[in-house]
Amino acid sequence: MCLFAFSWKNYPGHKLVLVANRDEFFERPSLPLHLWDEGFFSGKDLRAGGAWLGLHPNGKFAALTNYRDMRKVKSNAKSRGNLVKDFLEGDLEPVAYLQRVAEEMEAYEGFNLLVSDGKKLYYFSNVEKQIRELSPGLYGLSNELLESPWPKLKLAKQGLKEKLAADILIPSSLMEAVHSREFAKDEELPDTGMDLESERLLSPQFISARGVYGTINTTVILWKSTGEVTMVERTFDQPQDKFSDTQVDFVAIPADLKCKEH
Repeated sequence: MCLFAFSWKNYPGHKLVLVANRDEFFERPSLPLHLWDEGFFSGKDLRAGGAWLGLHPNGKFAALTNYRDMRKVKSNAKSRGNLVKDFLEGDLEPVAYLQRVAEEMEAYEGFNLLVSDGKKLYYFSNVEKQIRELSPGLYGLSNELLESPWPKLKLAKQGLKEKLAADILIPSSLMEAVHSREFAKDEELPDTGMDLESERLLSPQFISARGVYGTINTTVILWKSTGEVTMVERTFDQPQDKFSDTQVDFVAIPADLKCKEH
C-alpha cells in the first residue's frame, strides 16, 4: 500500500474508516482480497507470500506502506509484507509485536506499519524508530512518515473528511478520495532519491507510470464499533480503466471482549 487516509475512532458508530491504494509493478502477481487459511482477510503477494493490509475476525488489523528512500536500498532485505502477515496470524499483542519487530528492523528496507488489537491502534516505522499509540483522529500515510504532508496525502485526508462530514459511507464513493490523477507541482515534490521525472510520475494519488508501475488496487474498510466489518477491494486490470470488486462482510471483535459478552 502506498497511500492511506483513515479515521480511527473519530466517526460516530465506527472504530475505523479507511481508504487505501496499493501501488506496485503490474507484472508482480497477487491474489485479491480473500480469507486466508490462517483465518484473516487480505490480499496476497504471490512473489514473497506476504500481505499489505488485513483484518482478522479476532480484532487484529495490520497495514503497511514502504518508506521510499532510493538512497538507502538494501540487498537481501527481508520482505516487508511478512510484517502484516506475521502479526495477523500470530498471538502477540500490538506493543509486544512491535517491540519484536524493532529488534530486527534493520533487516528490512524502510517501512511504516500500523497494527491494532481492535482496541488500540499503533504506528511504527524503522525510520522513526518509535512505537506510537494513535489517539482518535483523521490520519494520512504514504511513503514517508505518518502525516508527512505530501500533496496527494493532504488531498486524501481532505477527501475523506468531506465524505465523512456528508455521512457518505458508500465504498465506491469513498474511493474517490484517493483516485485523483493530478500531478503535484515540482516545488511540492518530495526528494526520495529519484530523478525529477520519476518523482513527478509517482506524485498523483492514482499512479500509471510508463505502463509498468501503478495503482493495483484500492481498499475500503468500514469497521463498526459493534464489530461488523465491510471490506471492499477494487482491483484494476490493464488498462487501468477496467476493474473488478471483491467484498467481504464479517464480524471482528477482540477475543477478550467476546468473552465478556458471554
